[in-house]
Amino acid sequence: MAVTRERQTKAPEATPEAVVAMAREQGVQIVDLRFTDLFGQWQHFSLPVRELTVDIFQEGVGFDGSSIRGFQHIHESDLNLVPDPATARIDPLAATRTLLLICDVYDPVTRAPYSRDPRYIARKAEAYLVRSGVATTAYWGPEAEFFVFDDVRFSESANSAFYAVDSDEGIWNSGRDDRPNLAHRPRHKEGYFPVPPVDSLQEWRSELVLKMEEMGVEVEVHHHEVASAGQCEIDMRFAPLVEMGDRLMLYKYLVKMFARLRGKTATFMPKPIFGDNGSGMHTHQSLWKDGTNLFYDPQGYANLSETALFYIGGLLRHTPALMAFCAPTTNSYRRLVPGFEAPVNMVYSKRNRSAAIRIPVYSASPRAVRVEYRPPDPTANPYLAFSAMLMAGLDGIRNRIHPGEPMDVDLYELDGEGPAIPQVPGSLDQALRALEEDHAFLLEGGVFTPDVIETWIATKRRRDVDYVRLRPHPAEFYLYYDA
Repeated sequence: MAVTRERQTKAPEATPEAVVAMAREQGVQIVDLRFTDLFGQWQHFSLPVRELTVDIFQEGVGFDGSSIRGFQHIHESDLNLVPDPATARIDPLAATRTLLLICDVYDPVTRAPYSRDPRYIARKAEAYLVRSGVATTAYWGPEAEFFVFDDVRFSESANSAFYAVDSDEGIWNSGRDDRPNLAHRPRHKEGYFPVPPVDSLQEWRSELVLKMEEMGVEVEVHHHEVASAGQCEIDMRFAPLVEMGDRLMLYKYLVKMFARLRGKTATFMPKPIFGDNGSGMHTHQSLWKDGTNLFYDPQGYANLSETALFYIGGLLRHTPALMAFCAPTTNSYRRLVPGFEAPVNMVYSKRNRSAAIRIPVYSASPRAVRVEYRPPDPTANPYLAFSAMLMAGLDGIRNRIHPGEPMDVDLYELDGEGPAIPQVPGSLDQALRALEEDHAFLLEGGVFTPDVIETWIATKRRRDVDYVRLRPHPAEFYLYYDA
């Protein structure tokens, strides 16, 4: 039976010839070349389809690297994009028949991969895992939460600053003077799993999931999340590190673009609403060797092997530094606040969502055993965040860092009893200082380079920390204007 044009959205094999043939057969008009800047923003430019030749997969296409955040200086601006044929997909949301190709960045002079290309760093992390002899594959399953709003306004200048977000689903609209006001809105912190009409975005998510599946992005589940005002989650099936980095970039693009096409706006900002749950990116991870899950031991705590415990030990030991990549915005720390539901406590536990590391126990299958690292949020650059977590875990295995005993209690009910529990940094500035002091584990095998870490720290301090630190906050007028 012939495959319909609407469903055949990926090349049948990962070769340049197959991609060129698919573009011709599928009536492609535009080829969109995409890459990720150092801080996790997808960038692109487009070519008429006649420019798509087999040679482009070898020679690449030049662009100005000095105009991309975290890349080149003006006197060394030229860089090349080389498409990866395995990433070829038809964009199901574009009005013009468009082929998407995710690219690697190369230095046109040396012909070597560009050291600040996040996808290259992720490739190096996967290669280092194999060279280490510990495992052959690391699998990743991020749960990137987001909000869907109906109206967003914000502005800041020398003499004013404000933001306002709105969603028809927001509980604050229950008293809105509409005729009729149809009610059925989730109350604050009660948005988890109610059926429609309270979950007003069920059909929106279902349509989006079908678009994701068209692009070859496998989805396991979608649902409303805890917060009012349109908080959602769509979970993708686990995949190896680089592949999952690609999928997460596709996922974020599709969520935001699909919202725009439906007259809405979506954000992965961790904490856009005061007094309700923020958006995290709980990241499931496991190590495998020749088809065997190295994290499984039927005799271990929560079926965890010694290898898994050492991996957890590495994650916990390096969590303060990891936060610079895993929770990389000042807004990230509006979510990571002690005393609420955020996973700020640097301990591990089975089932316990108040711990930074949770061991899911939904299934007794050896294949299901994994570690869920909960502090990250979806503003992270996935290639860098996944690579950093892997390097921390491998450091734990190499140095046999034991995480201590699990904490199978509600950490928020201890009321100061027992030993003090270490917590994640309270601000981006603290996380950047931790990264300055603790990054040797990232340099192992040349996965990260000092240049990348130094650029990350310097830019984040200037662009994020100082930008927010130097500006009066609207809440300060409320608190202090009458001083």
